[in-house]
Amino acid sequence: MQRLIEVEEARALMNVAKDWSVWRWLTEKKRVRHAADRAVDALSAAETEVKAGWSDDLRKAYAELAPHDSKRQHDRAKKEAENIDFKIKAAANRVKEADDEAETARLDAEDRFEAAERKLSASLAREGARKALESWDLRESVIRKAEAAKRVKPG
Repeated sequence: MQRLIEVEEARALMNVAKDWSVWRWLTEKKRVRHAADRAVDALSAAETEVKAGWSDDLRKAYAELAPHDSKRQHDRAKKEAENIDFKIKAAANRVKEADDEAETARLDAEDRFEAAERKLSASLAREGARKALESWDLRESVIRKAEAAKRVKPG
């Protein structure tokens, strides 16, 4: 995976922001939010692009693991993936687990920033910055695992 400019810019800003005071956070929050949103969007686009290159079997194996709106959808996804090779299913599972971990970290960072704004807490904002950096690292890991999953061959 090649480095994304939006992520690198947001990373640089967050590394500086980890030392800001409450007032600095308040005056810069729009800029930080904009940079963070651009980073998340760039990572999502990169992940979507990689997953678009997946084989049908890999897509079906991943879809089997994804949450479904109904039992009918779940049963359909399970049926479509029933004859898929174990190696492909294992690769899809690695990506899904990493994806879940990255999403949890992103939501945690967002929660920290919201709490920091509510409480006017620089320490919570700094923690949010650390969590955002961690979530971007995890999302990059998902992308690398998704790229590796494309190379898995059945048998």
